Amino acid sequence: MAGSATSSASTSARASARQGQGNYQFALIALTSLFFMWGFITCLNDILVPHLKSVFQLNYTQSMLIQLCFFGAYFIVSLPAGALVKRITYKWGIVVGLAIAAVGCALFIPAASYRVYGLFLGALFVLATGITILQVAANPYVTVLGPPDTAASRLNLTQAFNSLGTTIAPLFGAMLILSAATVAATNATPEQLDAIRVAEASAVKFPYLLLAVAFLVLAAVFAALKLPKVEDEETVEPMRGGGSAWQYRHLVLGAVGIFLYVGAEVSVGSFLVNFLSQPDIAHLSEADAAHYVSYFWGGAMIGRFVGALIMRHIDDGKALAFNAAVVIILLAVTVLTTGHVAMWSVLAIGLFNSIMFPTIFSLALHGLGKYTSQGSGILCLAIVGGAILPMIQGGLADTIGIHLAFLMPIICYVYIAYYGLKGHKPVA
Repeated sequence: MAGSATSSASTSARASARQGQGNYQFALIALTSLFFMWGFITCLNDILVPHLKSVFQLNYTQSMLIQLCFFGAYFIVSLPAGALVKRITYKWGIVVGLAIAAVGCALFIPAASYRVYGLFLGALFVLATGITILQVAANPYVTVLGPPDTAASRLNLTQAFNSLGTTIAPLFGAMLILSAATVAATNATPEQLDAIRVAEASAVKFPYLLLAVAFLVLAAVFAALKLPKVEDEETVEPMRGGGSAWQYRHLVLGAVGIFLYVGAEVSVGSFLVNFLSQPDIAHLSEADAAHYVSYFWGGAMIGRFVGALIMRHIDDGKALAFNAAVVIILLAVTVLTTGHVAMWSVLAIGLFNSIMFPTIFSLALHGLGKYTSQGSGILCLAIVGGAILPMIQGGLADTIGIHLAFLMPIICYVYIAYYGLKGHKPVA
């Protein structure tokens, strides 16, 4: 009887484990839709930058206010979002984030109607607030939905769908935003200049209305879903002096890595359309250049799918350092050459960028235990690099030229290589 009871208990435990694993798999499938959506939204900014630069006749620095407002929200909202998610759970954090993102998308309609640059920036800030809450909730949720040793692999897999969104977004923007502006400009007479600007500004209404609807539908779906409740992993060692994730050195260094990586990635992506339009690079129209931006983000998508497989067998830190070293070489080639060599070297950066964000994120969160949500908030706080560094590159582009401005991201990738080799290791 004892053996029968033991066998029954063992069978029950295995069934429970299988059920839990199934729930985790379903949750991960549901979360991939979120990664797709915020990748799509974030990359669509790369189309908004040249578009609104043309609509409002901005210089490079002024056009980078788009990224400042979008990624500045991460700095302002991330820590409160971490506290919110800890209070209302990962699931309801996701629902709240989706609802706020929908409101931000809807605000593009009055911004386009009044044709005021400040209103566009405000709408972007609200949209980014929702995306920030999603990031704070979903990234750590993925890391704890399964064994800790495969957290980076899972995060790379879901980030691959983020990259699918970033790959499709430039095509979507080129078709519905930039092409509309090009047609209007081509057919207009000099006396119709104001009408051209109205048409260009209005081109964003329909795309962002579609996105608002999509976010609302997702919010309703996630509110109805029964997602598994998970507990944060235990800390790798007791917290000395207790009380804060800030005391973990590898988390703080990881936050610097996120700051520099996101800043570098956004800086490169934001300037691609204008860079490829240069006469000494590819001399493409903005609409045609936007199609090539898909190669940049498509490379990131391929790299993340591949990374999700091979990083189960390769040390995360070494893979991060290797990719950073390759990007440094590609940026040097971009700066030192012209024509198609410079064009394809800058586009190839996306492939090697692929694993960086999720790998830095998971390495920095490793072993934080009950401080995981706070650590996630700190890392998302560091995404403000996407607001600050593009402004610096914009200032460089206005002073020394858009070509030489690509020197700035090299410094960022040098640090990322260091973090992969040494900085991510917890200090006893």
